Amino acid sequence: MAKPTASDRARYDRATAHLDAPLAIVDLAAFDANAADLVRRAAGKPVRVASKSVRCRALLERVLATDGFAGIMSFTLAESLWLAREGFEDVLLAYPSADRTGFAELTADPKLAERVTVLVDDAKQLELIDAARGGGEEVRVCLELDTALHLLGGRVRIGARRSPLRSPEDLAALAGLVQRRPGFRVVGLMAYEGHVAGVGDQLAGRPVRSRVIQLMQAKARAELAERRSAVVRRVRQVADLEFVNGGGTGSVESTVAEQAVTEVAAGSGLYVPRLFDNYRSFQGRPAALFAQPVVRRPGLGVVTVLGGGYPASGAAGPDRSPVPYLPEGLRYDPQEGAGEVQTPLLGSAADDLLIGDRVWFRHAKAGELCERFAELHLIEGDQVVATVPTYRGEGKTFL
Repeated sequence: MAKPTASDRARYDRATAHLDAPLAIVDLAAFDANAADLVRRAAGKPVRVASKSVRCRALLERVLATDGFAGIMSFTLAESLWLAREGFEDVLLAYPSADRTGFAELTADPKLAERVTVLVDDAKQLELIDAARGGGEEVRVCLELDTALHLLGGRVRIGARRSPLRSPEDLAALAGLVQRRPGFRVVGLMAYEGHVAGVGDQLAGRPVRSRVIQLMQAKARAELAERRSAVVRRVRQVADLEFVNGGGTGSVESTVAEQAVTEVAAGSGLYVPRLFDNYRSFQGRPAALFAQPVVRRPGLGVVTVLGGGYPASGAAGPDRSPVPYLPEGLRYDPQEGAGEVQTPLLGSAADDLLIGDRVWFRHAKAGELCERFAELHLIEGDQVVATVPTYRGEGKTFL
């Protein structure tokens, strides 16, 4: 991560001086630099942008206008259909859905059926889709491979619990079933190695744990590369795959190095939230920030800001909280943490803050920040050049 500077804080303060906090910004120079770095790391393979990590239609359009990006990886069927209606032509739904209303719309509209691909990893999901059909349009299907690393004969599992499909035979069997079922067609395969892409391998002040993670990830990459290649070969005997998607922001280089992979997914690397500071393979520039106003000065070395308790999803812990970013030197009160209505902050930097001044924070994750704000102020230099709605600002709360 690029180090924060006093000049960054001054720029952001000047740019938003006419606005009341709380507010959220995206620094376009940082956003564009991060996008360019993802393209560089992808080494010629297209990057499919993960919409859940952006959650702003204007910024999705901006990044897809960048050479090297192609297509969206969405997170709900309702979102997928909305994006397709708004003109996005290649939307891959990366999670199974039980949205019967959505499937009725998808199967009744030729344009939606052409633009949206849905994820399937169980034959029962096909039955649900058929029972919900509102028309006879063919459903484009992507199958998902379980990427978890199994050790000690399967007694130890490292990786997210996602698809039940693990072996080439598992994937080929379901692909054959889909192909034989009227109204469905397998067009893609995806595999998200979250234990590599979403786990930093260089933790500040924790060299032993960092080394353990590095060894685990090296073993996981090697095992998955061999298994994914075998899966793709086997599934291609059954279905004509248009794409094989893999990876995420933290694994771009290793994922695109696999010949079987045709595209890589990434999204968090555009905003660079705090959980993406601990990677050896890349250093991004924090692009998405939010500001909370100072509303109290309880005593020496303490200020209180309004709100700020915006925890990220996942296993609860300190790393799921936002982090005070600018000015440097502020920390949470361990007795209170980040509060829903107010947040005390400790440190010598507090004594230089006045009522009404801003403290700038980074969220732990990327797109979840947009669930807290209706709009993002886009900054170039020390000016707001545009204000654009988030999904929430467009009245879209998909989860």
